[in-house]
Amino acid sequence: MMKTGERWHCTNAACRCSILVEATGETEGKNPLCACGSVMKKQYAPPVFQYLDFLRFPEPLPTRQDSPED
Repeated sequence: MMKTGERWHCTNAACRCSILVEATGETEGKNPLCACGSVMKKQYAPPVFQYLDFLRFPEPLPTRQDSPED
């Protein structure tokens, strides 16, 4: 499934053509083909783990300790 706004690139090292999808389209379980005949792949986007953000605790503020006077 190709969605609007996605970037796809050619897997052929000599070509490396890139396209920006302007209209949503569907290819029956196959990646689209480049003009050179090679398969195109969607640009990789690393996963974002926002559901783990609750594990982050704010760092404690440094406390000022007065030195005991003798």
